[in-house]
Amino acid sequence: MNDREASVPVITVDGPGGSGKGTIAMRLADQLGWHFLDSGALYRLVAVAAMDRGIEADDEAALGPMAQNLDVNFGISNDGMVILLDGNYITGRLRSETVSVFASRISAFPRVRAALVQRQRSFRKSPGLVADGRDMGTVIFPDAILKIFLTATAEARAERRYKQLKEKGESVNLTRLFQDIKKRDERDSNRAISPLKPASDAHVIDSTELSINEVLQIIQILLDDSMISH
Repeated sequence: MNDREASVPVITVDGPGGSGKGTIAMRLADQLGWHFLDSGALYRLVAVAAMDRGIEADDEAALGPMAQNLDVNFGISNDGMVILLDGNYITGRLRSETVSVFASRISAFPRVRAALVQRQRSFRKSPGLVADGRDMGTVIFPDAILKIFLTATAEARAERRYKQLKEKGESVNLTRLFQDIKKRDERDSNRAISPLKPASDAHVIDSTELSINEVLQIIQILLDDSMISH
């Protein structure tokens, strides 16, 4: 990282799936006029590419090089983020539960994580970046000016995910979603590389009983304090 990149402020929003970190990070980036990184989308991209190429979720030897050489383009439209893989629009596929589970499995592989580190850091551009994920504050941007770790009970996260998928017209089972979230939490927290955990200097926010606006209000107060200290 050069001096110019180091001078660009970063806010990280980490946490388990369904905690609301993606929504919070995107809203915060919009409010600040900063860039936004959905790091999970990169892992889902690798998942989609692997599924399309017939690569199994346990084939790290094939997944690593593929992640390194993905032909990916990000853009913004009136409807939100647009993501192209090999020139094809695949934004709508990224949020399916099948892709999410596949992405969680492959995210534990060192080769896949190493292939995506620089791609993630390349999003750090002026005037600033809000990055959401699971290791943004611990590994990717350890010098972030503000680190948030957003959490919620597994029950609350399963219900949120259930509502999201039902609104998209997908057939889902709440009990299975809850079980999948519990398994994903265990896998993400216990993996050898970049386990899911708050950075030592992160502010932990439990969003179980909080609205999006209430969480954003808390973060704004923390950000104001952080800006003063910097």
